[in-house]
Amino acid sequence: MIKNYFKIALRGFKKHKLFTLINVVGLSIGISAALVIYLIVYFDFTFDKFHKDPERIYRVTTDYSFAGEVGHNSGVTLALAPAIKSEVTGVDIIAPFYTYDQTTVVIPNGTAADNKVKNQPGIIFTDENYFKFINYKWLAGNPKTSLKNPDQVVLTSAQAKIYFPKLAYADMMGKEVIYDDSVKTTVSGIVAPITERTDFMYHDFISSITATTNSYLKANFEQPQWGNTNSASQLFIKLSPTASAAKVEKQLNVMLNKHNPPRPEDKGNTQGFTLQPLKAIHFDQVYGGMEGARTANKTTLYGLLVIAAFLLILGCINFINLTTAQASQRAKEIGIRKTMGSRRGQLIAQFLSETFLITLLAVIISVAAAPLILKIFADFVPKEISLNIVHHPDVILFLLILVVVVSGLSGFYPALVLSGYKPVDVLKNQVQSGSSKSRSVWLRKSLTVTQFVIAQFFIMATVLVSKQIYYALHKDLGFRKEAIVNISTPFKQLNTDKQQVFLNKIRSIPQIQLISVGGAPPSSNNTNSTTVNYLDGKKEVKTDLQQKFADENYLKVYNIKLLAGRNLRTSDTTGGGGTLINNTYARILGFRKPDDAIGKILDYNGKKKQIIGVTADFYQRSLHAPIKPLAILQPTTNKYNNRTFHILLKPETAGGAEWKAGMAAIEKVWKNIYPEDDFSYNFFDDNIAKFYTAEQNTSKLLNWATGLSVFISCLGLLGLAIYTTTQRTKEIGVRKVLGATVAQIVTLLSTELIWLIVLAFVLVTPIAYYAMHKWMENFADRTTISWWIFALSGAGMLAAALFTLSFQTVKAAIANPVRSLRSE
Repeated sequence: MIKNYFKIALRGFKKHKLFTLINVVGLSIGISAALVIYLIVYFDFTFDKFHKDPERIYRVTTDYSFAGEVGHNSGVTLALAPAIKSEVTGVDIIAPFYTYDQTTVVIPNGTAADNKVKNQPGIIFTDENYFKFINYKWLAGNPKTSLKNPDQVVLTSAQAKIYFPKLAYADMMGKEVIYDDSVKTTVSGIVAPITERTDFMYHDFISSITATTNSYLKANFEQPQWGNTNSASQLFIKLSPTASAAKVEKQLNVMLNKHNPPRPEDKGNTQGFTLQPLKAIHFDQVYGGMEGARTANKTTLYGLLVIAAFLLILGCINFINLTTAQASQRAKEIGIRKTMGSRRGQLIAQFLSETFLITLLAVIISVAAAPLILKIFADFVPKEISLNIVHHPDVILFLLILVVVVSGLSGFYPALVLSGYKPVDVLKNQVQSGSSKSRSVWLRKSLTVTQFVIAQFFIMATVLVSKQIYYALHKDLGFRKEAIVNISTPFKQLNTDKQQVFLNKIRSIPQIQLISVGGAPPSSNNTNSTTVNYLDGKKEVKTDLQQKFADENYLKVYNIKLLAGRNLRTSDTTGGGGTLINNTYARILGFRKPDDAIGKILDYNGKKKQIIGVTADFYQRSLHAPIKPLAILQPTTNKYNNRTFHILLKPETAGGAEWKAGMAAIEKVWKNIYPEDDFSYNFFDDNIAKFYTAEQNTSKLLNWATGLSVFISCLGLLGLAIYTTTQRTKEIGVRKVLGATVAQIVTLLSTELIWLIVLAFVLVTPIAYYAMHKWMENFADRTTISWWIFALSGAGMLAAALFTLSFQTVKAAIANPVRSLRSE
């Protein structure tokens, strides 16, 4: 019987080729989207699931509020970990570690090229507790003693093979590895890399006691003081089975108040610790994920699921509409089958088998198309994702579920309708009379409206996202961003004279207009802040103040406007002298005019600095974040704040290669002074654009979703138009004989469907406005939701619909009426 079902289904597909093609294409698009999105969502939701008792593992983070300015930091003070051990109950494992900047690794007498491995990320200082909450397989060494002593390092086997490619693991033990020419370690252990999905990407584990005994590290690493917080200082804890996260968090904050008690003048300012579950880190948008790891966005993932669902629904709607519209063409077949003894259940099984075959064909096409789709979205999709069914049996299960669900959604109602015809009515040509016909027409109209609600929603969202991205990239951010190059000198060379030599040599390059040396550029993900007090004679104003370190050329390079006072001078050092502040900070301090702030004294943790100038506000980060209180001052004795070169290039002639020649000249100087370090640079405007990578990916995704949804909807519209004109062939012939024009007939055939699109526009507009408003709340500074977004979207959808309908309606309207009248 099942064999006969499939035979009959294939015969029907051959007879109705066009409708079958429309159904297969519509479902293929929806299933392809669902498959690719499943791969993305499944990938991100399976990170760090392999740990033992992951629900008991937390990261300790720091929250603070100063003068109404709220801040979050993924790190903690170095003093916290030892204090937890002696003062907090309910904690089984305390695993602190300190991330190390990208460094150059030297292998004395090694077999690696030049005995050096440059720009190595993934290096941390930690102890044996790290390997208690992340279970590595040990290939050599002892997990209990490998990080007990100073100057020890444990390597993953993959990293060890880079350093010692020809040695066995046992022979690597005791070998010397030197970091930044100053941290000499010996290999004390080898572990296998983590093969599961994880955000813990580290591969060099230096004993944490090394940082307290090595003179180079002691001079550059933050000391364990309760008032200092650094995102490089990470702390993970594993709670006891019976412990409560809320109670442990409360103990941490009681301990903080004990060691760093708030002062009366700090009223309104707060600082505290929060326990962040391990499962939340991969999706964290507040504190930030792990160093070097990609952070996913749950909102984006849920949005992807919605897009997949919408595209599937569109394909299913097409199937339902076209199948029920064709009901009358299969009426006699159903009547004869029922007269011959077929039961309703058998007929439902027959129609569901047809749906199953179409869905199965769509799935096969989708699987074949998935690699191409992944390639198209290579910038959006993590590179680790691939459609490898052998290694991902869950994909097979997902596809099976998808086939069953889509077959049920698409086929159940048409099967119920078609199998419900009465043989007597069918054989008398009285199919779908009265209320049953009305119900069928009402359903088709409702589903068509639903299709165009979805399609127009995508169009409106796409236009708004594009408008916001354009606004962000073209808004005046308060500084110059074009023709500026940022270059950072090697960290390990900061205490030498090479930086000054580099500066002196590149000054003579003709393509360079001006150079500033300092810290981060005006807008950057790297932030440096400190607590500053200002006493106005009546009360003390304590504020968390962001800092930019710069020289006298900084304002000139970035064209930052000075509202009052003077620019920085070489004499304005942190031990005394002056500082610039932005207008936002001046207002927080209570000054109505920028000039009123000049000469006032700020207390930088006991060091007095005079306000010498007030700059216009500029955005320190993307438009997602508001402008914060800011000070610009000369670099401190910490050379890290004086390692970035801000180079303003002279204007380039049209079609010229001056910038290329200038960068080549800078690179030549670099290689002479820093031969051991790779030359790299960034154009400042490119870095600004990277702030909006997520939005640009969203825009790209919406463009595709919009195009596909409009395409599927228009396919369905074309199918309905073909059905409608076929059913009204005789009517069209009669009207033409009676003098109706082509335009009148086209209008007659199109009006009903056009009104459905207009109704969809009326319904979707308030929904789209609300959704857009919620999305725009993510930006501190945003464009307006203009009326023309909705007008343009509605007009675009209407134009696409008219274009689609014209293929069939015009063809029907210009047909010879003689043939029309002979059709029956």
